[in-house]
Amino acid sequence: MQFFVLAVTLVVLTGIGFFFGRSRALASVSGRAKNLHSLPDYYGWYLALWCGLPSFGLFLLWLLAEPYLVDFLVIGQMPTTLPGGGAGSLDLILSLVHSLAAGHPVPGEVTPALEEAADHYNSLRQISFAGLAAAMASLAAAGLAWGLRRITPDMRARNRVEHALRWLLVASATIAVLTTIGIVLSLFFEAIRFFRLIPFWDFLFGLNWSPQTSIRADQVGSSGEFGAIPLFAGTLLVTFIAMVVAVPVGLMSAIYMADYASPGTRNVVKPVLEVLAGIPTVVYGFFAALTVGPFLRDLGMGLGLDVASESALAAGGVMGIMIIPFISSLSDDIIVAVPQSLRDGSYALGATRSETVRRVVLPAALPGVISACLLGVSRAIGETMIVVMAAGLAANLTANPLESVTTVTVQIVTLLVGDQEFDSAKTLAAFALGLVLFVVTLALNVIALRVVQKFREQYD
Repeated sequence: MQFFVLAVTLVVLTGIGFFFGRSRALASVSGRAKNLHSLPDYYGWYLALWCGLPSFGLFLLWLLAEPYLVDFLVIGQMPTTLPGGGAGSLDLILSLVHSLAAGHPVPGEVTPALEEAADHYNSLRQISFAGLAAAMASLAAAGLAWGLRRITPDMRARNRVEHALRWLLVASATIAVLTTIGIVLSLFFEAIRFFRLIPFWDFLFGLNWSPQTSIRADQVGSSGEFGAIPLFAGTLLVTFIAMVVAVPVGLMSAIYMADYASPGTRNVVKPVLEVLAGIPTVVYGFFAALTVGPFLRDLGMGLGLDVASESALAAGGVMGIMIIPFISSLSDDIIVAVPQSLRDGSYALGATRSETVRRVVLPAALPGVISACLLGVSRAIGETMIVVMAAGLAANLTANPLESVTTVTVQIVTLLVGDQEFDSAKTLAAFALGLVLFVVTLALNVIALRVVQKFREQYD
């Protein structure tokens, strides 16, 4: 609720700044907008930025610093024992205070000291929120006064607004890059911890995957085997089956919509085909587990084949259906972008429509089509739900599509569910698998860029 109130406050302050800036600019020239250097709206946006940006910056700073500052102030009055008299870490007791302050039930007896700490925590949050609201209003008022004094008919409002927006775009791009770097570093450092426990070559080239280990000393568990080759093989097998289904169907659909279908048919077929992209993957998983898997098993029994109820073929086939709209839509846009003059020149030389598509259109669209296919491969490698429900969890090293397999993403989910101890090789293995997955998808993207750069042709 507090975030909503602050967001509404920011919007209102920005709107007030826009109204006053535009009105002040028009008033300075007696309503003759042609005497202003910029359009009146630019003066409004100029003052809106002065009202909104300082308050927004303070709001972001508050989001980052307020939890740590409030916890620091609460720590001084916190008890050093858990309810029931047992000793506990400061973080554990602080989590109890947070739960109690939010009205959530806490395990054990709630001592008066914990209640006092929770009340103190809530009062500090309320004081912090009230102070933030007052500070935001003050900054907005100061920005409004400062901006109004600077508005003159000759002020280059458009240039200043565009300059500010350029810096906002740079900041947004920087945040995206820093977020990516943070994700990579978090994977890398946790993977390093894993490789201190399990040798890198044993992980990368081992043939057995059984990550079950004992987390605590009083538990019974195996030492675990972390050879990831069965996971890589299962991922490649499912991805290969998916692309065998998706690439021909998706590419043929794109060619039909771009060069053969009438405009009316295209306007109907393309949206219907793209509906597949909006279906949740769990629905595909249900379809694979309840329909495709039993159908393949019964078909195999009729042909004398031993088909597992959870097989790579079922998961890969349904995953291919899911990827069809990605490849079809991207390939269609790329084929349509091929200049019509190339088609007309081919027809003028006596080529048929099919010959034009095969010898002119597809070679011209080849870089984009390959990029679409590689994007589909990345999508297949990262899919989890369909494989969990249709291919199983067994880490079998096999190339038989009729057997049960598992993939890297499925194992990442499995390893991070349930009791977790981040000093255990079992949990840290998920980060090592995630790092490998990141490197593979990055390599696919780099290959796609290289293919586009090598085969790209410019057409007038």
